[in-house]
Amino acid sequence: MNFLEKLLAAARTNESLLCIGLDPDPELMPGVSVIEFNKRIIDATSDLVCAYKPNLAFYEAMGIEGLKALEKTVAYIPKTVPIIGDAKRGDIGNTARAYAKALFETFGFDAATVNPYLGYDSIQPFIEYKEKGVFILCRTSNVGSAHFQALQLSEPSIPLFEMVAQRAKEWNIYGNVGLVVGATYPEELMRVRHLCPDMPLLIPGIGAQKGDLAGAIRYGVDEKGERAIISSSRQIIYASKGEDFAAVAREEALKLRGQINLYLGGCPKS
Repeated sequence: MNFLEKLLAAARTNESLLCIGLDPDPELMPGVSVIEFNKRIIDATSDLVCAYKPNLAFYEAMGIEGLKALEKTVAYIPKTVPIIGDAKRGDIGNTARAYAKALFETFGFDAATVNPYLGYDSIQPFIEYKEKGVFILCRTSNVGSAHFQALQLSEPSIPLFEMVAQRAKEWNIYGNVGLVVGATYPEELMRVRHLCPDMPLLIPGIGAQKGDLAGAIRYGVDEKGERAIISSSRQIIYASKGEDFAAVAREEALKLRGQINLYLGGCPKS
């Protein structure tokens, strides 16, 4: 089963487009270890998600122990739920091959986020893992993304993020390429979905960044109401700093999944 098949299977089984970011921050976590924190979040929410998305920065910041916790976290997640390694890698070909091997073979992620700034040869090593998903940064959710991504090109006369989407479509020869487009920019999301009707879209920015959930669903899903991954991290995993953090995380995940499904016109499980 390749990444897209695994994603669609999880989304259909759990009636969910929700992806939870597993981003452990010692300043926000209750007094438990990283692996204990992640395990309890996973136990509480694995029937409510279509994917998990660990951001590698939080683990790398803890050094070797953080990377060990990441390895254990990936191993703990149910095999039916895809894992997106949020690494935003992008480098010259030789280094890119090492990054791709690290993410897909060493850590075993089902998909990874990559930065297209260095061009195709920096992304090709990831794409060549045909069974893995490759999410190219396109129109990211942060305010500063406009400094480059919204710049208007002279030839053709389109913003840079649209050129990224067009290139990604050309590079999608194995059907394993997707795009990262923030829920904070619903109009741009609509344009990207129009350009790439069949690609999976990873849509961050819901929750702490106050992205437009209704717009994310309306413009992010494909014609079947699928292939959109609505990502939320802090809103769910840090809803409580107490001993009840996992139970409260489940409540928040249920609430957000319910809102997503209402916008889809569906009815979530209780």
